[in-house]
Amino acid sequence: MDKYDSLLLKNQLCFPTYAVSNKITRKYKPLLEKIDLTYTQYIAMMVVWEKKSVNEKELCEALFLKTNTLAPLLKRLKEKGYIEINKNKEDKRNLVISLTEKGELLKEQAVEVPSSIAKEFNLTEEEAIFFYKILYKILNETKEEE
Repeated sequence: MDKYDSLLLKNQLCFPTYAVSNKITRKYKPLLEKIDLTYTQYIAMMVVWEKKSVNEKELCEALFLKTNTLAPLLKRLKEKGYIEINKNKEDKRNLVISLTEKGELLKEQAVEVPSSIAKEFNLTEEEAIFFYKILYKILNETKEEE
């Protein structure tokens, strides 16, 4: 084994992870264009659909995003009428993101996206579950380090 083998692209965990992430996100693009959302807006909306109302800190944690990344995204979702953004009554520094009626209606348009994506990849249910568990293991371990 050559001392530089560790520098070969094929030996990097980061590269196939990066490439698969890009491939998956590209598969979402045409589906999300139909409902006028970017991928990041879509994942933010998924949290808001689930919680109906969420504070900015919780949303950042759920999406593994920083506040400076989230702010322009939330602004665009508000402009589209999908969410409302208000200051928390107890802590004026914290924002509360709430689902609007228009945002709830968007959920009906988005409901087919996950099943459409699942059809794009030839994974058995067991493989998908295993992949999911490995990814979240890595995410949760790195979350603690940040």
